[in-house]
Formats: sequence, C-alpha cells, structure tokens
Amino acid sequence: MKTNRRDFLAACGALAVLGAAAPKSFVIKPSRMKLGTVTYNLAKDWDLETLIKNCEEAKFEGVELRTTHAHKVEVDLSAEQRATVRKRFRDSNVELMGLGSAFDYHTPNQTQLRKDIEATKEYIKLAHDVGATGVKVRPNAFPKEVPKEKTLEQIGKSLRELGEFGDSHGVQIRLEVHGSGTALLPNIKTIMDVASHRNAGVCWNSNPTDLEGQGFDHNFDLVKDKILVAHLRDLYLEDYPFRRLFKRLNDIGFTGYCLAEIPESKDPIRVMKYFRSLFLAYQDLL
Repeated sequence: MKTNRRDFLAACGALAVLGAAAPKSFVIKPSRMKLGTVTYNLAKDWDLETLIKNCEEAKFEGVELRTTHAHKVEVDLSAEQRATVRKRFRDSNVELMGLGSAFDYHTPNQTQLRKDIEATKEYIKLAHDVGATGVKVRPNAFPKEVPKEKTLEQIGKSLRELGEFGDSHGVQIRLEVHGSGTALLPNIKTIMDVASHRNAGVCWNSNPTDLEGQGFDHNFDLVKDKILVAHLRDLYLEDYPFRRLFKRLNDIGFTGYCLAEIPESKDPIRVMKYFRSLFLAYQDLL
C-alpha cells in the first residue's frame, strides 16, 4: 500500500508522541516564503485602490510598484500624497514590499551616471516615505566600447554608494538579475563583490540564463547569500526548474517575497488565484 507525504508526516508525529523520532533524512523545513506581484504587465493599468483590492481578493501578500504605471507612485508626489499611499497599504492586508525602478549604471557617460545615481536616491527617499522596504535597480547591458570588467566595477561601485544611502533611509537596494550579458550569474556575483555592502542584495529573476555555464545550482550558489527577493515567471513553464528554485530558497532559509512577473490578462484575479495555488503546491513539495 502506498503512503503519501501527509500520511507519512502524520505517522512521524504519532511516533514522536510515543517517544520516537522521525528519520532525520525526512525532516522537512517548512517554507516561510511570501507571495506577491510586481505591477509590471499584469497590474500596469490598475490604480492604487484597484491594485490593493485585487491583491487582497487573490490573497497576494505584497506588491512591488513598477515606475511609470497607473498607480502613479512617483517621485513627484507631495509629502501629503506620500503619507496617503503609506496609509492605504498600512490599512490593507497588502504590504508595499518595494518599488521597481528602471535605473541602471552601465553608461560610460559619467555625467549621465551621476544623474542616474542621484535620481535613484530620490527614488529611495520616495520608498522611505511611502513605507516600501526596498528599491529594485538593474544592470542592463555592456557598452561595446568599454571592457566588461570596467562596466561591472562601475555598477558595483554605484550600488555601494546607493547601499550606503539606502541604509540611512531603511531601504534595501535590490539588483535585478537582468540585461544582455549582465544577467549571467558570474557577472552578478562580480558586481555584488565590488558593491560589498550589507544593504545591497540580489533580486533573483528566474531567467533561462540561470541554467547556463556550470548549471543552476552552481549559479544559485554564487549569490545565495545575497538574495533579497525573487521574481517569478509563469510557474507552468517547463524551461525553468521552479521546484528546484523553491527548494534552494527554502534550504537557505529565505523568508522574503516571491513576486509574480507575468503577462496581463482579461481575467486577472482568476489568473492570480491559479498562480497562488500552484505556488502553494510547490511549497507543499519541499
């Protein structure tokens, strides 16, 4: 007779009551990951009220607000408007877990680089004021005219400066694994080694390139101590080892947010509910 996982765990519990211990190889660390969404694509046309309402209905715990979208949480908000945004989330069941910027720091133009860094600092101030715990930034490319090593160093030094600034505002800097070439995990590790700041970490992005080189586990290990948040594509996609990702995140004690970054839909709440169900099913398999 076959025994399923729940029956086995129940039996282990009964043994424990009788003074016996469950076999060590079968002791499972329960997942404490949280589910949320980015507003990129799926929720780009939702105002703040609709966004919070839909997330509550689908039981999504948090949200990362992408700049330029219909919720209009931008740096031009007044102090009063920022306080209103903060209160809306505080009074809801949805956490404003981050702001998603499009800032990158690979440009060889040093004047532009300084403008981008200073603009990011204003975005960090916005995050602080509206109650977001972090800001997502990204590398985006390698300029052809600059050695790759120099570009990686420049991005890393920019992150260090922003990490220090964010630290003084209680806001994390989350580097998305992003961009042509820059998304390769050995390059992300180099950037993070240069940044070398406790307040600067990685936003895992579930890219197909995570499997390149020496494979998924090797690439995950390169940055596992720096992962602050994870972006997820559609969980049904078979080109990516989502079950392995969740296991590795769980193994390192990750308790942060996994955020759906999925296409928009004419039936978004239904899609979100299905996404949550599959997310929970993966957790049950850990």
